[in-house]
Amino acid sequence: MLEIKNLTKSFTNKNVVSELSLNIKKGEVYGLIGPNGAGKTTLINMICGLIKPTNGSITMDSQNIYKDNFKFKKLLGVVPQDIALYTALSAKDNLLFWGRMYNLNGEKLKKRVAECLKLVGLDDRANEKISTFSGGMKRRINIAAAILHEPALLIMDEPTVGIDPQSRNHILETIKQLNSKGMSVIYTSHYMEEVEYLCDRIGIIDHGRLIVQGTIEDVILQIGDKSKIIFSLQNNNESAINYIKNNIPNIQEVEDHKLIVNTANVHQTLLNILEVIKDSGESIATIDILSPSLETSFLQITGKSLRD
Repeated sequence: MLEIKNLTKSFTNKNVVSELSLNIKKGEVYGLIGPNGAGKTTLINMICGLIKPTNGSITMDSQNIYKDNFKFKKLLGVVPQDIALYTALSAKDNLLFWGRMYNLNGEKLKKRVAECLKLVGLDDRANEKISTFSGGMKRRINIAAAILHEPALLIMDEPTVGIDPQSRNHILETIKQLNSKGMSVIYTSHYMEEVEYLCDRIGIIDHGRLIVQGTIEDVILQIGDKSKIIFSLQNNNESAINYIKNNIPNIQEVEDHKLIVNTANVHQTLLNILEVIKDSGESIATIDILSPSLETSFLQITGKSLRD
């Protein structure tokens, strides 16, 4: 659907995006994640046609988006991080205004306004001014404004920042609903649990480059983050513990006599642990398996240093 090839954007001889290539498939939710200053906003601005790349190309259905940018924008919906609404107008009047910007009018416009208000759960607040809305309500109307024209591709830039859990849940379920009807979504967020819940594939960018791309499971494997097997023994026999430590690679003993093994192959390592424990004459009291998360893998590849 959307293909980005060797995209570079330079400002005053500094590359903000460098030879970045990725593709968004039709009907998928694609998570675009990265630290602050990674180049996400610049990339989104180029996809939206707000700025042009220094080099490289962006095509949608094999058509260069810059050759007919007006046509492309009809296929694109954008939910910006900042609220793009007129606070002195009602929710309904905001949607009527933005609908006309997309060349909707008459009964079709009225129908779409009603449908979008219902979708975001604010049909009963249609005639109230945006200035009276909570942060979560404003973000939901922000989404309604972006989908009035039924775009093929929806870009959502951190749509759940600073809102209550109920509004956040409603937004996530709305995205699921839109995607189930065939809408493709590019989703940016610093909340990894949202990305894990929503996204079919993700791309991690840092310093303007795509570091890794794939399903969440593939990305974790590519980064090489390992699972932890944590177990304790029934009797904590000292000679048995020494035997186990000498016969299981990469094992560590921590407080409360717990033993930890880091592994990329949980199944095989678990079989080995059980066999060695049996040979030692001990038995397992407790065992837990901690799989690597997207957040730990993200921090491993981008680092833990604070970013401005």
